[in-house]
Amino acid sequence: MHRGKKPSLVFLVDDDLDDQMLFRDAIVEIDPAIEVLTAVNGVQALKKLTIEMVTKPDYIFIDLNMPLMNGLQCLKEIKQLPGFLHVPVVIYSTSSYEKDIQQTADHGAFHYIVKPFSFRELCEKIQTVLAMPVNE
Repeated sequence: MHRGKKPSLVFLVDDDLDDQMLFRDAIVEIDPAIEVLTAVNGVQALKKLTIEMVTKPDYIFIDLNMPLMNGLQCLKEIKQLPGFLHVPVVIYSTSSYEKDIQQTADHGAFHYIVKPFSFRELCEKIQTVLAMPVNE
């Protein structure tokens, strides 16, 4: 993704359907033109990224605590996929443990968002990440 280009596709991997809905509402609030695709776990996410998706997402947001494949494992797998090394992967989790934040950064996470309690704060956090310069 080029710096300054507005994202048009965001991919969210989260097993909590309420969190998915809240995230989708936040994206609509930020920019209704951004499409949001979702997966409920890392296994489904990798299948969608490698087989089903026609367009590569501009950003991938991943929850840490999921069944089948956790967010850290999913992050590692995505970074191994051809063409995905420079796609910004943002960890989106309830965990605020420094160990989790450091571990995901060590494996190539672009940013880490602790899931906030308020919708307004969620919108602000996502908007901040989408405005950050991305290195290719």
